[in-house]
Parts: sequence; structure tokens; C-alpha cells
Amino acid sequence: MSWTAWRPRAPFEWIVALRFLREGRLQTLFIVVGVAIGVGVIVFMSALLAGLQGNFIQRVLSAQAHIQLLPPRAVTRPLLAADADQRVVTTVQPPQQRVRTVDQWRAVREQVQRLPQVRVVTPVAAGSALVLRGTASKAVSVSGIEPESYFRIVDLSEKIVRGSARLSSSDVLIGTELASDLAVDVGDKLRLSAASGAVMVFNISGVFDLGNKGANERSVFLPLRGAQSLLGLSGQVTSLEVTVRDVYAAEEVAQRIAADTGVEADSWIKASAQFFSAISAQTTANRAIRFFVGLSVAFGIASVLVVVVVQKSREIGILRAMGISQAQVMRVFLLQGGLLACGGGLAGCAIGGLALVAWQQLARNADGTPLFPLSFDPMLYLVALLVATVTGLLAAYAPARRAARLDPVVAIRG
Repeated sequence: MSWTAWRPRAPFEWIVALRFLREGRLQTLFIVVGVAIGVGVIVFMSALLAGLQGNFIQRVLSAQAHIQLLPPRAVTRPLLAADADQRVVTTVQPPQQRVRTVDQWRAVREQVQRLPQVRVVTPVAAGSALVLRGTASKAVSVSGIEPESYFRIVDLSEKIVRGSARLSSSDVLIGTELASDLAVDVGDKLRLSAASGAVMVFNISGVFDLGNKGANERSVFLPLRGAQSLLGLSGQVTSLEVTVRDVYAAEEVAQRIAADTGVEADSWIKASAQFFSAISAQTTANRAIRFFVGLSVAFGIASVLVVVVVQKSREIGILRAMGISQAQVMRVFLLQGGLLACGGGLAGCAIGGLALVAWQQLARNADGTPLFPLSFDPMLYLVALLVATVTGLLAAYAPARRAARLDPVVAIRG
């Protein structure tokens, strides 16, 4: 017996669905192209906006922590009389010049580090100082850090343009603008004077560029112990810098930390409210675009299948008279909707991928580097294809139900 005789036959519904699609080649082509364009737009816009948002987030958060833990703010408090009237005798104002430090910061650090959402916690001793160079002086912002943990939040080694990011007990890192203003470079000495009266000399081990002229003019990084000695903090720190695993959950984590520890916790979402609003608006716009494109694809598939039901009503009636069940007729049209959407989805994923490659090649900065990196996430294509197929099946449901409910006698008579 030949292989043809043994070859398994395709299910009846598949045979009829493919025959209907072949007979309406022009309709099939138009709807597949329409679905492909829609899916291509969704893939391209989703990847483009994801890359844009990721680039914005990376630029904003690459030079700062997600959450900053600060000591509780000093508040104005009334001083009451000791008599029964409890009269307000005077008002005690908080001291303005006092440097506030985090109480029991080591215990707070350990407590926060145990949270599953937290990645890194590092102490920072920050304050103001004067850089003295001959007869010149310049006010700077000093940050004392632990390099091992701080570089996991802000990777200064990637921002070094000269020298290295080494921070031993006598080293200091300064910005490019400050180095230019003071006419110093790697290997030179730098004298720092603080309000505590301490004057210390450090060796410039590296010059960095944070991508911001103001930050490069005033930022100076010291080892933590050196900054504590310079600023007169006696082993204390002024803040704890925290990064979390999900940057968009930073505010929720900050509120939990504040409730558990009593310190003030400021997340980047709260500190950069306008920027976060812009990111949220972009996300909402992307979802709206995808929704309306998907809606247009669904209506396109549904309209084509409605026309097919009208055109093939006689054939459907004959099939029903031959004993084909309503469920089988429904499956025929659901298969058509799924095949149209799946075929268009595959073509759309290819179109979207090619458009992203073209964008990356054409959209360039002045120095020839890509405008911003795009991630070709396979999950995006898989989800787009799955959503397109499900949309096609849903769009085909109403025409399929209508076809299944046709009366065979009426359909055959026309």
C-alpha cells in the first residue's frame, strides 16, 4: 500500500477553512497585510518606547540611588509652661547649622538590607568643604563612600576619564570641570578645608565625568573614614543610599522602610515626580496605541469573515444538510480567524524587527553612536503573536456563530 493511502488526513474543519481562504485569495491577502502592519506597529512602538524609557531611567538613576535614607527632619516645637494652663512660653526653632546624621546607621543598614526588594545599601558621609589650591579656593560637595558597595549603585569606574577609581585612605576623585578650574590632574595633591576646622591633603587618583557640568564642578569623592574625619562626623553618616530590584516599586519600598526604621526615606519617584509623570504618560500612550491598533485589526478580521459567511451561505447550508454539526461550522470560521491573525502576526513580527534594525542604523547621535540602545526581547514577539492570534479568534466568534446558526434549507435556497 502506498504512503498516500497511509498518510493521515487533515481534520475536516481545516480542509474547509483552508479552501475558503484560498477561494478568497484577495480578501485573505488584504487582511493578512492589515494584521501584519498592525502587529508591526505594535512591536516597533513597544520596543521603541521601552528602549526610550530604559534610556531615560538609566541616565537619571546611573548617578543616584533609588532611595535615600535621611535622619528625621528637625521641627519647630513649642515650649509649654509647667503650670496647669500649659501656656506656650516660647518656640524652640531647630538648629540650622547642625549636621544631621543617621542614628544607629549600622543597625538600620542591616535591617534594610534584609528586605527582599533591596539590592544594595551603602553609607554616605556628605557635606560642604573648600578646595584650597595656592591662593585659589572653591566650594565643593564632599561625599565619603565605601567604594565596594557604592560603586554597585553609581559605577564611578565607568565614568573615569583619567586615572583610576581607586579610593584608598589618602585618595580623592574629582570632576573634569573642577580639575580644569584648579589646573590639577591625576597624581597632584588636593587640600580640603571643612567648617569643622579640619584641613586634610589628599592625592588625586582619578578624574571623572558624570555627564553634567555642574556636578563635575562641585563633586568630590573621598573614602568614608576620610570624609568623616574631615567633616567632624565621628563615625557617623549623613545618609544611606539604597537600590531596589524594581525601580518602579521604589516609593512602596521607601514607605515600608520609613515605617520600619523611623528614618526619612525619599525615593527617586518622589524626588523626580515630574520625570516619573512623563514616564507614566509615555506608558499610557503606548498602551492606548496598542489597544486601538488591536481593535482595528479585530474589526478588519471580523468584517472579512462576515462577508465570507454571506458569500458561502449556500455551501454552509449544503454542509449542514450533509450532517455537519453547528460546532464544526463554528470551528471552520474560528480557524479562519486564527489563521489570518497568526499569519499576519508572523509577518508583522518580521516587519517590526526589520523596522527596529533600520531605526538603530539610521537614528544616530552626532558622534555616530546609536541614539539609544534597543533591546530585541524575544518575549515581545511571542506576546505580540499570541495576542494577535487570540484577537483573531475573538473577532471570528460572532461571524462563526452566525454561520453555525444558518438554517440549511434557507441557506440552500439563497
